[in-house]
Amino acid sequence: MAQKILGGLFGGSKPSDTAVPSGDSDDFADFAGAPDPSPASFSAIPSQAGFPGDSAAPTGAASVPYTKWYNVHERHSLNEFKQEGVILGILAVIIVVHLFGSSVNRKKAKSWAKAISPVLRKEFALVGFGGRKAPTVADGEDSLAKTLASDSLELPEDLIKEKSLQEFSTYATGRQNVAFLDFNLTLLKRYSPLTLIAEYGLSLFFESMPAPAERMEAILYPFDGREASIVPGQLPGSQELRKDKSSYDNFVWAIVNKDTMKQLRDERYDVSITTTKDSAKLPNWVTVMSESAEVTDLLLTPELIKAVENAGDLLEHLIITDQPIDQPLKLDDTVPKKRLYLSCKVPSGDYSKVLPLFEYFIRLADVLVQSAHFRPEVTRKVKATRDNAIKQLQKVSEDEKAEERALEREKLKKQKRDNDLKGLDAKAQKKYLEKEKEKEIRKSQKKMTQKG
Repeated sequence: MAQKILGGLFGGSKPSDTAVPSGDSDDFADFAGAPDPSPASFSAIPSQAGFPGDSAAPTGAASVPYTKWYNVHERHSLNEFKQEGVILGILAVIIVVHLFGSSVNRKKAKSWAKAISPVLRKEFALVGFGGRKAPTVADGEDSLAKTLASDSLELPEDLIKEKSLQEFSTYATGRQNVAFLDFNLTLLKRYSPLTLIAEYGLSLFFESMPAPAERMEAILYPFDGREASIVPGQLPGSQELRKDKSSYDNFVWAIVNKDTMKQLRDERYDVSITTTKDSAKLPNWVTVMSESAEVTDLLLTPELIKAVENAGDLLEHLIITDQPIDQPLKLDDTVPKKRLYLSCKVPSGDYSKVLPLFEYFIRLADVLVQSAHFRPEVTRKVKATRDNAIKQLQKVSEDEKAEERALEREKLKKQKRDNDLKGLDAKAQKKYLEKEKEKEIRKSQKKMTQKG
């Protein structure tokens, strides 16, 4: 009984064989004999070649043919990237050459600093750009030597400053008779071979463009009696330093390599006012440029002669001057400013040839303070050259002022004429212009009569 009840509730009863009569049964009469639909097989789907267009076949179909589209290494080859390969190769070469040239220059700068630093530290109280520091246990006396002796290409920043990949400099101060010293090292542009080749090529055709060379240049600035204005009063020992008289007479004197003598005379005004004369005491490849023979006799000491001979043709010039490098254009440019210049070619690796000359160059300031006080006749001769330059500048200045005054008078005269014309009517203006024209004609006729 219970089973029959559950069967009736959950659809267990059999459907009736007789259809339920309905008023709408006539509407579905056309579908009564239609067969039941059945799913189509995959073999009935046409392949990609059967389509007239380029539409792709369904993914995963067994009839889709295998193509190279799905593998990049089969679609492309290395031949298609020849241009990119050439560009990448050129860039790689440029980067390697640049890094190699830069490392070579830094290595040479480090060896240069290693060679001159003992001399600088022996002569000056402060060397480099790091300032004066209190010594510590870690920073012993040999700390700098250890840093320079290491194989690292990193430069000691407190000693050397890298201005560019080819320019390096150092600085020293704290010495009697010397305000400070600037030392510059200029190397070849090894990091840019094309630029280096172009500079060499241009130097063959133009004399104004010298061939690239590696040189070290030192510029020494003596106190010249100006300790009170240069040295701060609060520094230890400044009072004793200010009592010393470090001045010496004005003059220009130089020892110059004959290969660079003409170029130096053309480029520098101070050297151009000297006379050139060979000395039997010096090698035949150098000459002396001086304003007086007495100055040469004083400065050409045995120590200097030996240092010049030891340096050989590495020496380019040693100049003692009080005049500007460029031609003075104003009276302010003629004020004496004493300096000492030393220029040498960079040795291939052994700096022992130029170190004696460099040491004497620093101590030359002491020689000048002690001995460079000449007879009045020599002083008058040197002063006469400077007075002539001053007179020429004064004449040029007076001519410029006279020209300015003449232009100002012309301007005022023209302004007065324009004001006079504005206050006249047309008839009076015409009469005024006619009189002005007659005056100009009479002036021109008078000039022609005077010339005749």
